[in-house]
Amino acid sequence: MAAPRALAAARRVAARGWRGAGSGTGGGAGPGRSRLYEHVREGLSARPQLDVTALSERELDRRRGSLRGGDLREIVQTWSRLGEVRAAIARLEAEKGRVAQGVRALMAAHDKETAEALPAYAALRARGRQVRLQLQELLVEEAALDERFYLKALQLPNRTHPEAPVGDESQARVLEVVGQKPAFDFKPKGHLELGEGLDIIRQRRLSHVSGHRSYYLCGAGALLQHALVRFVLAKLLPKGFLPMTVPDLLRGAVFEGCGMQPNATPSPVYNIDPSRFEDLCLAGTSEVGIAGYFMDHAVRLEDLPIRVVCSSTCYRAETDTGREPWGLYRVHQFTKVEMFGVTAAESGAESEALLAEFLALQKEIFSELGLHYRVLDMPTQELGLPAYRKFDIEAWMPGRGKYGEISSASNCTDYQSRRLNIMYSDGAGRLQHAHTVNGTACAVSRMLIALLECNQLPDGCVRVPPALQPLVGQDVLTRPPAPLLRYIGPNQPRGGREVP
Repeated sequence: MAAPRALAAARRVAARGWRGAGSGTGGGAGPGRSRLYEHVREGLSARPQLDVTALSERELDRRRGSLRGGDLREIVQTWSRLGEVRAAIARLEAEKGRVAQGVRALMAAHDKETAEALPAYAALRARGRQVRLQLQELLVEEAALDERFYLKALQLPNRTHPEAPVGDESQARVLEVVGQKPAFDFKPKGHLELGEGLDIIRQRRLSHVSGHRSYYLCGAGALLQHALVRFVLAKLLPKGFLPMTVPDLLRGAVFEGCGMQPNATPSPVYNIDPSRFEDLCLAGTSEVGIAGYFMDHAVRLEDLPIRVVCSSTCYRAETDTGREPWGLYRVHQFTKVEMFGVTAAESGAESEALLAEFLALQKEIFSELGLHYRVLDMPTQELGLPAYRKFDIEAWMPGRGKYGEISSASNCTDYQSRRLNIMYSDGAGRLQHAHTVNGTACAVSRMLIALLECNQLPDGCVRVPPALQPLVGQDVLTRPPAPLLRYIGPNQPRGGREVP
C-alpha cells in the first residue's frame, strides 16, 4: 500500500504546485471556482464520475447556460488527454517499481561497495532519476488537466429527454388541464388584499423588521400553513414515504452536486459570511439536504425505490427584484413539503416511473384541495442543469389573472448521483450510480395564493377547502371586527407620530 499512498501524496503536492502557479480556484470566489471540486480535492468526498460522452453538442446547445458545443468538444479533449497522462503515469510508476526492485536485487547479491561500482547499478540509478523527473512533469500536467476538466465539466447539464419541447418557457407543452376556473359575479381580489382584510397576512411596514419580500402569517393564516403541511404528510406517509428533517445550512459542494450554482453572479443562493463560517449556504429546497443525506453512501437494490418526504423552510435570494415585489408569489422564505426519490437504474425506466408517480401524487393533492390547474411538459431552456425531464403544475390565480407555478417534478437520472457519489448495490453486488427524482408536494406560500383567491366571497371572507376544514377548525375565514395592530411609528401617512 505504500506506493499508492506515495503517489497520492505526490499528486497532492503537484496540485498545490499547479494552484500556486496561477490557478483561480484557491480560496476566492472567482469565476473559475467550484466548491464541489475543492471539496473533493481536500479528500472530503469521492471524485465525481462524470460521463461527458453521454451528452451531445445538440443537446447542450438547446439548454440554457454558458457552455456550448465547442466547450463540450474541449472538455472531451481534456478528458482524453487526462486519460493519456494517467496511463503514462501508471507506466512510469510501474517502471519505477521495477528499477527499485533491480537496485534491491543488486544490493542483495553484492556488498554495498561492489554493487555501487557495477555499471548496471549506475544505469538503474540514472534511469530512476529520469523516471522521477518525468513523473514530476506528468503529475503537474495531470493536476492542471484535472482542474481544467472538472471546472468546466461540472457546469454541463444533464442529457435531455427526447420528448421535451425545445426552446424557452413559451414553448412549454400543456399536457392536461384539470378542474374549472372559479366564476365570480364580482371583481376578485388578490391574496394580499384578502389576507390583510382577514388580518392573516402582514407584509407592509416590514422593511425595518425583516427586509423586503418578507411576511407574517398569523391566526388562520398560520393555521392554514400548518394544515397544508399536515394534509400533505397524511397523504404521503401511508404511501411508503420516509419522513425526514434536514439541515437548513449546507456546504456549497452539496448544492453544486445537485446542479445548483452558489457562486453565480448574482447568486440565487444565500451564502453565509465566509469570514465566519466557511462554505455554508441556506438551502432553497430540502432537495439539497436530502441529497446530502445520501451523499457518499450506497443502498441495497432490494430497498429501492426510496421515497422521502420533508417539510422545511426554504430560502431564496430572488435576485430579480423587479418581478412581483408584493405578495407571496416571490418571497425570500417559505415552507415547502418536498418529495425526493432514489431509484435503481437496472432497466433505465425506474426513475421515469417514479417521476410519473410523483406527478400523480401532486395532481391528487391539488385536486382534493379543489384547485384548477394545468400540467406542463417543460422545454429545454427551463430544465436547469440537473433535470432530464421536468413537469410543472400551474394553478389558476384569479387575483393575478393568470396561472402561477405551484409545483415541479424532475427526473435527474444519474446527474446528481455521479456528482455526489450516491450508489446502490446491483444484483451482482457491484456498486452502480442511482437515479434521483424530486417533486414539490406543497409550496405553502404559492398554495395560499391559489386557495385564498379561488375561494373568496363577495364580502372578503374566504371558504376553507373541505379537506382542510378539520385541520383549520373553520369552514369560512371571516373578517375580524378590528385589526389586531395599529401603527404608531414615525412614518404616518400625514407625518408625525399618531398619539393614542
